[in-house]
Amino acid sequence: MNRSRKADLQEKGLKYVQLLVFACIKVILNPNRDRTMDRSGKFAGENPFELARDWMDQAKELELNDANAIALATVDNTGLPNVRMVLLKEIESDAFVFYTNYESKKGRELIASGQAAFVIHWKSLRRQIRVRGSVEKAEGKQADIYFDSRSPQSRVGAVASRQSQVIEDRSVLENWYEQALNENGTTPKRPSFWGGFRINPVEIEFWADGEARLHDRFRWTRTQNENEWSIDRLSP
Repeated sequence: MNRSRKADLQEKGLKYVQLLVFACIKVILNPNRDRTMDRSGKFAGENPFELARDWMDQAKELELNDANAIALATVDNTGLPNVRMVLLKEIESDAFVFYTNYESKKGRELIASGQAAFVIHWKSLRRQIRVRGSVEKAEGKQADIYFDSRSPQSRVGAVASRQSQVIEDRSVLENWYEQALNENGTTPKRPSFWGGFRINPVEIEFWADGEARLHDRFRWTRTQNENEWSIDRLSP
């Protein structure tokens, strides 16, 4: 083999090795690489919102009531957490939506911090979903449509309640209800202090019970407002 041919082969070999090294580094450093090849069955899918809707549909068939009840966590201005049950009303293509009184304690805390977390647990399925993310109001036509879908009594109650305020006894609440009924009738319009909150998640964790407490956990994470998710299996 002449010297020129040998040099040419060496150069091509070096380039091949370089490309191989770069490819290995890319796989190692890529946060979106597939580290969840065993994610199948109940965890299968490439869209966490579709997966959440699928789990919710299954839970509605098996849970005794309120399969959409979530434990919603907020923090006050000192960082002390609060948690309460609310009903998750919509799983959108990229967010989760619930409705409440904006002037309630949770409403004020959500507006002040702009962040929230929730967990939804189904004993019938032995599964749960945890969500963390930023919060924004869901108002306008979307909130109007949902408010109008509620029963007349619920609509009047939403108008009447000064949620989270201290009251002397139940008669105060009943008087507010009668006043709201007299002023607005049985089909009041959505008041400005009442509407939706949309949680835009940066983290969603799907959990399922496993034998010997070897539970399965898959965490989906992304940067705010990004579409690409990184998926990790977590130890229970």
